[in-house]
Amino acid sequence: MAANRHRGPDHTECSQVSEKVWIAGNRLKILDLSDASNQPFWDESKRYVLVWNGALYNYQDLRNKLLDIGYTFKTNSDSEVFLLWLKEHGVSGIKSLKGMFSFVFVNLDLEEIIIARDPSGEKPLYYHQKDDQWVFSSEARGVKAGLDQRPNIDGAQFLPYFYSRHTFPDRSFYQGIQQFLPGRGLKLDLQGKCLVEFTWEHEVAKKEAFSQQLFESKLKDAVLKNFHSERNVGVILSGGADSSLLYQLWLEETGQPMPTFTATFEKAFQKKYRDPIYARKLTSNYEGFHHEVHISLDKIKANWDEYIESLDQPVGDSASLLTWIIGKEAKSDVQVLISGAGADELLGGYQRHSAFKFYLNNKTLLLKLKPYIQWLPLPRRVRKFLASIKADPKHTFLNFASLRPVPEETAQQFLNWYPSVTDVYSAALDFDRKYYLVNDILKVHDNACMAHGIEGRTPYMDFDLIAWIKSFSEAEHLKICGKQPIKSALIYRGMDKIAKRKKLGFGLPLEEWFARDKAFQNWINPEIKAMYYKWGRHFPMEMQALCKAPEKASKDQFLLIWNMFILASWLRIHA
Repeated sequence: MAANRHRGPDHTECSQVSEKVWIAGNRLKILDLSDASNQPFWDESKRYVLVWNGALYNYQDLRNKLLDIGYTFKTNSDSEVFLLWLKEHGVSGIKSLKGMFSFVFVNLDLEEIIIARDPSGEKPLYYHQKDDQWVFSSEARGVKAGLDQRPNIDGAQFLPYFYSRHTFPDRSFYQGIQQFLPGRGLKLDLQGKCLVEFTWEHEVAKKEAFSQQLFESKLKDAVLKNFHSERNVGVILSGGADSSLLYQLWLEETGQPMPTFTATFEKAFQKKYRDPIYARKLTSNYEGFHHEVHISLDKIKANWDEYIESLDQPVGDSASLLTWIIGKEAKSDVQVLISGAGADELLGGYQRHSAFKFYLNNKTLLLKLKPYIQWLPLPRRVRKFLASIKADPKHTFLNFASLRPVPEETAQQFLNWYPSVTDVYSAALDFDRKYYLVNDILKVHDNACMAHGIEGRTPYMDFDLIAWIKSFSEAEHLKICGKQPIKSALIYRGMDKIAKRKKLGFGLPLEEWFARDKAFQNWINPEIKAMYYKWGRHFPMEMQALCKAPEKASKDQFLLIWNMFILASWLRIHA
């Protein structure tokens, strides 16, 4: 409980449910702020109990259905709806839950325990199993704290981390601590015996042809559901298309400004990193609500060990630290932070999606030309593109999505996670959502917000929006590649400059620091070298060479170096 106290700073409680079952919860109060909604949440008969993490966005609809069949309520919380819905429907009712969640539900009448994680993977769920003994937690450190012995580091995870910036989806960096995949659940008896293992996914909506009006209608609904809270809500406003549209739709629907937070960098970088300029244009009519969070190398160094200490699992994405610093400064103003996460994976917004579309349209020609042109003095982006393309579209997209092209001899370990979808481009989007989005973007957002007792929410992960987009044909997905619906919505509202902005990505100015700042290199390189001498024998060959002499890394390897620095610092503190 103490290991995860940061996730729920408002209330902590532990209960013995049966001879062998203990259940505990740390609560962050968002809806129904009374103590009546504290966790573990029991029904009045004391035969059913729930602990969970997240938000149930359709709880009002489910509450009405329960009222119709005779249930009464003592609170206004989504926790009570969640518990009574599971009491009434059990496992079969889980597919009706729309939100972000991981939960443990105990039914003493049926002598069973249900454990599950939402199909979007917004909320993490880790576990340890030895025979009939189980430990579950929202973070790996919570499981670790419940074990008799300190777990060893799982050396097999250095391979995916080097290429993907995170572990394989069902693992953690600790041996014996695994992660539930999104949409996975278990039913146990009270002795710990597994009775049923089940999975479910987002439903695919009844086919409705794409229209801009329908997209905006569904996104507005998602915004209203995600912004609903009895605590203060804020928006991480990058000045990019995704978060700008969310905030604009909120203003259109309610007319109520709310706190917004944007990262700013030192003057030397402001020509390239122009987020504050675009964010100011969007918030200029609402003085006093917009906050600019200044980011400098000195601030990062001052916060580094505290940040690394807060990392449940290492993820080598600089957006993690950026979100963490914003969360640290925002926590005095808000308890919920909205981000634009998920839009790129849903609507093909990354450069790799456009590159993959180009590859699919020109595959035969590109493969014929590659041997003749790949050695020419071409721009870095073109060289990476040529190094990544293969005859196999799956391996090609895997390379596009990785920090480095994945060698043939290890590619299958990654491709085991690739969906078996017939449509090639749709399969790539699905891979991005289930592999990269869940284990990088959503993990980063959850960890960085919850470290400060803030609930992170992502309207683009709305169940109804996803169900509709999953119904699209391959041709429709290709047509909206590049997030055309979001850009069209912004242009219609006179926000052309934001819509047409070159995509930069949410992160730190690593390329500039790596190339120009000797003090930056002197700070990170010794940490990486120290990791190599302790752990290097477990590393894949490419990783060994980089970590042994990070000072010899080329300028275009700045993302790899940062990835290694995160890992080195995490191992120093957590291993």
